Amino acid sequence: MDQVAADRVTAPAPDHAEWSDERLESAVATADLPALLTTLAQILDDDAFIDPALRPDSVIPPAGALHQGGLDEERQRRARELCLDGLRRFRDSGFTTGPEPAPARLTRLLDFIAHEADESYLPLLAHELDIPHDSGAPGWELKALDPERDFRVAVIGAGLSGLVAAHRLRQAGVDVVVFDKNPDIGGTWYENTYPGCRLDTHNYAYSYSFAQKPDWPCYFSSRESIQAYLVKFAEDAGLAPHLRLSTHVVALDFQEPDANWRVRYRAGDGAEAVEVFDAVVSAVGQLNQPLIPRFEGQELFRGETWHTARWRHDVDLTGLRVGVVGTGASGFQVVPAIAEQVEHLTVFQRNPPWTLPTPRYTDEIEEELIWLFRQVPYYARWYRFFQFWTSVEGRRRFAEVDPGWTKEGSVSEQNEVLRVALTDHLTAQFADRPDLLDHVIPAYPPGAKRLLRDNGSWARALKRDDVALVTDRIREFTANGIRTEDGTLHELDAVIYSTGFRASEFLSAMRVTGTGKRDLQDFWDGDARAYLGITVPHFPNLFLVYGPNTNHVVNGSTVLFTELAVEYIVEVVESLVRDGDAALDCREDAYLSYNDAVDAENERMVWGAAKVSSWYKNSRGRVSQCWPFPLLDYWNATREVDPEAYRRIPRPGPYTSA
Repeated sequence: MDQVAADRVTAPAPDHAEWSDERLESAVATADLPALLTTLAQILDDDAFIDPALRPDSVIPPAGALHQGGLDEERQRRARELCLDGLRRFRDSGFTTGPEPAPARLTRLLDFIAHEADESYLPLLAHELDIPHDSGAPGWELKALDPERDFRVAVIGAGLSGLVAAHRLRQAGVDVVVFDKNPDIGGTWYENTYPGCRLDTHNYAYSYSFAQKPDWPCYFSSRESIQAYLVKFAEDAGLAPHLRLSTHVVALDFQEPDANWRVRYRAGDGAEAVEVFDAVVSAVGQLNQPLIPRFEGQELFRGETWHTARWRHDVDLTGLRVGVVGTGASGFQVVPAIAEQVEHLTVFQRNPPWTLPTPRYTDEIEEELIWLFRQVPYYARWYRFFQFWTSVEGRRRFAEVDPGWTKEGSVSEQNEVLRVALTDHLTAQFADRPDLLDHVIPAYPPGAKRLLRDNGSWARALKRDDVALVTDRIREFTANGIRTEDGTLHELDAVIYSTGFRASEFLSAMRVTGTGKRDLQDFWDGDARAYLGITVPHFPNLFLVYGPNTNHVVNGSTVLFTELAVEYIVEVVESLVRDGDAALDCREDAYLSYNDAVDAENERMVWGAAKVSSWYKNSRGRVSQCWPFPLLDYWNATREVDPEAYRRIPRPGPYTSA
């Protein structure tokens, strides 16, 4: 792949004008020092750069991030001197680097930058660092295992999960068709075009480990940048011939006599067709079906209404009286983005969000830092890795429940520490508006709902004279606006719903029929579960990516979870091809015991113990979205296929449930 190759270039072009001492001094002044020290130790093969005295701090603060890994001014000065000397040496040696570090060498580098990680973490960390390159690629090919075997997989969804699933299967020589209802790829990053839409995850960590982008323009990318990255990845991976865009999958039916799947889909012209596949990968995501709550009189409202995920670009908000219902992630971004445009903005809030101070949330990355990413081999990778590592397990302690803790508003001493830090952050922003302060500090424990990134724009928007924060419940819609429980009629020209998604209704947009004509929604009965978040009993060779209980809250990364799930799926396919089987069907005992453990651990986390409503929970109150264990547990669980977890279906011949 071109993009991967670009990040693996061994040295920049030897242009001494580009590497002047002045340029190097400027770059080092801007650099993330822990990542640059580790990079120079690697490319110069010199342990002086990973002096334990310069090792970054491992204790993550409750709010915000450690500047320069927690190094004090004196250690920063020494680190900059070392880095400047190292960059000059690299330039003067002709920009030569050695091979990728051997395991023992890599361990020393990881011990410096992630010194709290014990040895059991090292394979996971090396995978995320992409050393050796593309270690998650399948180590097998279909034709080598069975030259006579054809194997077709339908991938549903051309977003982040679907694209990597298709790529990995293609690497194994498996025939793939990717269906997506949209006219272009990108999934949620194609669909969500509302003003202010951007990541709330560090963007370097929001990229495939094996296809890293060295020159993101912002610290937290806009949705346009993310979609462009996915488009470029699909091009470089050669996925275009395998895409069926503007094609909506309406039904999946498992055929027991043949042990395959009939996929019924509707093309853009409305015509329906059916194709047969040996397996199906659902990569439709969790946040793709907008939720619009029902209110009395909604049909009476004469103005325009829409959900943030279906933004109406044909409606000019200039001069309009606009209501935003909901203050979740999208509302938190939309409100500051449109506040200056509208005549008046009314924000209807049920529960205020906890916010993480992130001063650089919308900032562009400095030119000098981008120069380092482009010019210094491996630096973008170590920078990405350090962002990833500081978000893995470091914040998990703030979300764990202490059964003996009795203080209201928190679930443990550490959670209380987080609550105080976040309360101080909000208090400082709204100190001049005591009328708002009482309404912006949540009563529920931090972490029970999604934490949002805050650079101050939310407070600035709410404090405007033409913005009103309404915390009374909505009673009804009228022809002219929304009436709240206090009797006030808020006159509006447009209503925008920032009310989230039907996150717990997995695969509800299509009919899925498994063995014995079981309907998947009936089997789940409103409570979606899956073994490893990937497989479901009685639905052989149906694999879910970003399935139940694989969303991360305080540890891990959506991208990493997706990669690990896909690598596991590819290994399941290898297993059944190697053994000459048609399909594998998850055993119900494995499914039940796995989910019992997940449920028990979720009850020990703040999002399971807190009583506040959130999209983490389904209609039954069960946490069906979140992964509660340490990240390492998911890594270990997806490294190999447990044969005891599956019932094998031979080929050919009828399916038997024995």
